[in-house]
Amino acid sequence: MNRRTLLGGGLYGIAAIGLWRLGAGDAAAAAYPFSLSDGEWRKRLSPLAYDVLRKHATERPFTSPLNKEHRSGVFSCAGCGHPLFRSATKFDSGTGWPSFWAPLPKAVGTSRDFTLGIPRTEVHCARCGGHLGHVFDDGPRPTGKRYCMNGVALSFSPA
Repeated sequence: MNRRTLLGGGLYGIAAIGLWRLGAGDAAAAAYPFSLSDGEWRKRLSPLAYDVLRKHATERPFTSPLNKEHRSGVFSCAGCGHPLFRSATKFDSGTGWPSFWAPLPKAVGTSRDFTLGIPRTEVHCARCGGHLGHVFDDGPRPTGKRYCMNGVALSFSPA
């Protein structure tokens, strides 16, 4: 193997990974019951909600008005309206993001996330695939889970 072959193969590999990642989002989005084009998502969501739900960003802690929401009701996906959490499962984790100890049945999905260099469990809406936040094993009883959600990814409907 010579330098040209090695360099060319390396650049080809980097380009292939980049194209795969671009295409993976479209293919993954098509696998959910509710999907929109990128342009439709941009029209539907605020810039921050778009970045969080569609691009896996994180809102700044202690900025969500939902941290102070204590009424009875349901928290839904801000992208598609799919019900996600009952207010009875919400608790103050002290982290600055709305936190819950359990989602509604079949409301969310999870996947592995290595963006910080350590494995975490990402939580996404089971209906549209929107990124909601992460789940950790340091929550209260009865589940021991802490679903740490971006407030901008949620909407609240009082009961």
